[in-house]
Amino acid sequence: MKTHHVPKGESTTNTKAELKAEEAAENERRRARKERELFGQEYDRRPGALSANETWWCQQCLWLKSRGYLLRSRYAPDWVPSWEGTERNPFTCEDGRSMRFAQVMDATRVSDGSYVSLKIVKKSRHPHEVEIGQCFMSEPLVSHPKNHCVPFLEVLSPPNDEDRQLIVMPLLLPFTEPPFDTFGEVMECLRQLFEGLLFMHNNHVAHRDCMWMNIMMDAKDLYVEPYHPVEPRMKRDFSGRARHYTRTQRPPKYYFIDFGLSRRYDPREATPLEYPIFGGDKSVPEFQNNADVPVNPFPTDVYYLGNLIREEFMDTKKGFDFLKPLIDDMVRNDPNTRPTMNVVVERFDLIRQQLSTWKLRSRVIARDEDMFETLYSSTTHWWRRIGFIVGRAPAVPRFQE
Repeated sequence: MKTHHVPKGESTTNTKAELKAEEAAENERRRARKERELFGQEYDRRPGALSANETWWCQQCLWLKSRGYLLRSRYAPDWVPSWEGTERNPFTCEDGRSMRFAQVMDATRVSDGSYVSLKIVKKSRHPHEVEIGQCFMSEPLVSHPKNHCVPFLEVLSPPNDEDRQLIVMPLLLPFTEPPFDTFGEVMECLRQLFEGLLFMHNNHVAHRDCMWMNIMMDAKDLYVEPYHPVEPRMKRDFSGRARHYTRTQRPPKYYFIDFGLSRRYDPREATPLEYPIFGGDKSVPEFQNNADVPVNPFPTDVYYLGNLIREEFMDTKKGFDFLKPLIDDMVRNDPNTRPTMNVVVERFDLIRQQLSTWKLRSRVIARDEDMFETLYSSTTHWWRRIGFIVGRAPAVPRFQE
């Protein structure tokens, strides 16, 4: 967790608010630079203004409404910024926050009021993404409890655009938000990820880009009230902080997303070979000096997931040394010596059985946590822990469909 040092004599509340606004503004500027690179258009530099790619979504607003999906007021044709004519900072307004990623938009499904994500896929760039996602939405795969591929609720084709498709998915959050409270919560997350990747491999699909950005979580039951899709710490209407439960109280389901680089292979092909293609994680050992040598993509998936766990938990959190032998094997330089996902699942289950209830209920502590945060977080954690023990909440909260 990032900490800000406040100079003496300054208001902590005001300083934090100012820093937050500055951080949001800097993120906005970074997005603007990226959009100029991608779209070749000049970015409107007014705070809170629509970006180049957001304009495309505005143009689809009425068509999406006709298909049963409502975009937020920011993208309506008659949108008037709520801060206009006031002294309010656009970044403190619900309609002042622009989307995180150019190709993904949130929406509300009219038929049931559920919140969804709409993702642009260009068939010319990723011809297999829709096919693979729909494969995992067909029976018997879609109803299998070990299927952790993000559901494709619908695939739309924008008018007058032969190349673009819009994939409709549940609205999800990055799998680390909100933070993990206990080791038991992390173990349940890893269990789902291991079994989910094994499920893909057993169905002859290699993900080929299962890095941290492509692991998401259905957090709708974690929150007391709906969260804002761009700023999950806030309520959807920006009327205050979005309150949430712990994962022990409301165990979520974790998903693999983004099948743009994924491939499905013939079951008769025991060892498929693919030329290296870099996803979000650029550290794959077999890709470094052998770009012209095809490799088996399944051991590369094992590396991706092992490296994700190493970076997200072992390198940044205390107390995860018990995973080191397994993770060290998953990230071996020689892909032929890495365990298969079958072996990973078996070894992980043995590791889990050896952990005490005390360990599983213990708090996950960041390596850079300061002593004041430790004191506060440890106190509140112990109150929760006592309540969970009295209420007989399981130390490893298992997700139930």
